[in-house]
Amino acid sequence: MENDKKAMPVNTPRVKYRVRPLFCGRAVFADESRFYRIPQEAAAGDPVKVRIRTLADNVDEVWVRLTGNSEKIKYLEMSIAFRANGFDYYEAVFMAGKEPTEYDFELRRGGKIWRYSRMGLTEEDEWYYPFRFEAGYHVPEWAQGAVMYQIFTDRFCNGDPENDVETGEYSYLGRKVRKVSDWHSLPLDFDVHRFYGGDLQGIINKLDYLSDLGVEVLYLNPIFVSPSNHKYDTQDYSHVDPHFGKIVCDTDEKGVTGKYRVRTTDPENLAASDEVLRTLIEEAHKRGIRILLDGVFNHCGSFSNWFDAEGIYQGVPGAKPGAYHSFDSPYRSFFRFSNPFGWPDNDSCDFWWGNSTLPKLAHEDSAELRETIMKIAEKWVSSPYCADGWRLDVAADLGYSSDFNHRFWQVFRERVRKANPEALILAEHYGDASSYLQGGEWDTVMNYDAFMDPVSYFLTGMEKHSDAFSPELIGDGKTFAETMQLRMCQFGTSSLLCAMNELSNHDHSRFLTRTNHKVGRAKDLGRNAAAEEISLPVMRMAVFMQMTWIGAPTVYYGDEAGVVGFTDPDSRRTYPWGRENKELLDYYKKAIAVHKKYEALRRGSLKMITAGQDFICYGRFTDDEHIICTVHTGSDPRQDPVPVWETGLPRNCSGRMIRVLRTSADGYDTYPATVPVSSGMMQIHSGAQEGAVYVWEKDPE
Repeated sequence: MENDKKAMPVNTPRVKYRVRPLFCGRAVFADESRFYRIPQEAAAGDPVKVRIRTLADNVDEVWVRLTGNSEKIKYLEMSIAFRANGFDYYEAVFMAGKEPTEYDFELRRGGKIWRYSRMGLTEEDEWYYPFRFEAGYHVPEWAQGAVMYQIFTDRFCNGDPENDVETGEYSYLGRKVRKVSDWHSLPLDFDVHRFYGGDLQGIINKLDYLSDLGVEVLYLNPIFVSPSNHKYDTQDYSHVDPHFGKIVCDTDEKGVTGKYRVRTTDPENLAASDEVLRTLIEEAHKRGIRILLDGVFNHCGSFSNWFDAEGIYQGVPGAKPGAYHSFDSPYRSFFRFSNPFGWPDNDSCDFWWGNSTLPKLAHEDSAELRETIMKIAEKWVSSPYCADGWRLDVAADLGYSSDFNHRFWQVFRERVRKANPEALILAEHYGDASSYLQGGEWDTVMNYDAFMDPVSYFLTGMEKHSDAFSPELIGDGKTFAETMQLRMCQFGTSSLLCAMNELSNHDHSRFLTRTNHKVGRAKDLGRNAAAEEISLPVMRMAVFMQMTWIGAPTVYYGDEAGVVGFTDPDSRRTYPWGRENKELLDYYKKAIAVHKKYEALRRGSLKMITAGQDFICYGRFTDDEHIICTVHTGSDPRQDPVPVWETGLPRNCSGRMIRVLRTSADGYDTYPATVPVSSGMMQIHSGAQEGAVYVWEKDPE
């Protein structure tokens, strides 16, 4: 807007109104985007400019209140830097210090004071979710608004049948593992030992499909050596699992008996499998697609070379005794045992949630363990692999105390960023993650609190596991808006822009199944119930919100093809190659294309404009793009006036908005439709279950 031809320079005399307009709270806006904080990121000692928008000539004074860790409040008077479209843009500059800086705004008029913070405008005189700045905090720009795609590797595509797990190859949790021959068969209630054969070569084979879909980032569930299909029980962090990679040695001619042992410990198999990952990342990068790996550092697996309860590494050349078998194991300090006399075969280890396959790692007790994990984290984001970051499993539970966790992730960030300055650090977390999002630890999180949960309740009334149904929340726009506003306060804007906004994932029911309002699990309701009475229009509305809300829209593999499923393991069904819902897939492509086309949808500000029963309207905008997004959850047509000027357009503007995407109960389209704007307002005519994106048409140059 500083370069806007209509912007009024600072030294232009201000217009004096004959009758001063009433205070207009709806005009007030600020956030931490690159237009309202310049630069968005800065080093200690650098000047930082902050802005806030008001209606022209609408306030007497504007101040910014700042405080650091010393909690001494400092006031800076703001001045009008320029006027554009009937708004005054106030600015002030502070110097970035070594301590984090929190700030909010104080607006004064006629003896009355308002505060503006992340929670919006209030008359309360207290620190109420202030904005926050931390010098040196860097969130990779490539991740902001990026279209992500999550792959549960075993269920995506089988590109190399020669590396498939064989039926009876080994036992897991007392059951012989099984190779599933029918790709389209459904998971069972106990499914962890069943393998469909998906692998990294399958992902390589489908990179063109993913590129055509519009994907910019792949998040892979764990791919390192592990006996389960989900691989959250890591056996060897240093290598890719040959069942996902490549098996070149399949015999015990080297003196190592047992097919599984040979497959997962032979150096040739491990090296060849690591090379497949390198090829995948290289081929993805050629297509402009980045790769996030899953780091499971809270616990390892009982098959682990460090623990080795199953004796996989006994007799393997060069292997050291596991902590389960030997008191003298070099890995004993990696775990906590309650029985100091339990060896050999000491089963008194602290297991994650009591699961005998998941011994918890005792990071506090072992500097060697911590250093080992740091080197693993560095290895995969460095050459020759060059992965683009980590998704961190149960990251807030890693240690035995919160203080230790914070210190661990601070070091982790330093080490990973030194190895790859543009690596993304994204954590799994339920609840308020703000203490980890202060700039020195995680970049962002899987966005359950400020996306998946509220969107699921607003559109379906369903809890994300399909464990509860709250019909009163369907279409409750006010509750949705209030929930979103509060929960987004845990993020800074740069962190929020790359938050993983999912509708489904490997731990929860598929969103399409949630549209049928059936409460329960597959074992109770039957697997076929997951596809009964589902609603594609509601699914499309959810995708619409995913592609227009602030954050990184993340597609769980197969959602775009119409895959259904109750919570895991049923949500881990295979991608239905050759049986896709072509219409839904086409819609995904169109919605993703709209998201990627407009900078306002990728990195722009977000402002909730209207929130009522069965209807919400929000604006996404930059200095030169103005977008209105509407969602109507009801079944009857309706008409709503929308103040488009709140996106930064002139309050009395006239012109037109162009509808570029629409989904409704009747279908979807991207045919441009014109909607007139008069006196800053547009009339929205919404059909049943309709979502629509409207873009302001700029004046021709």
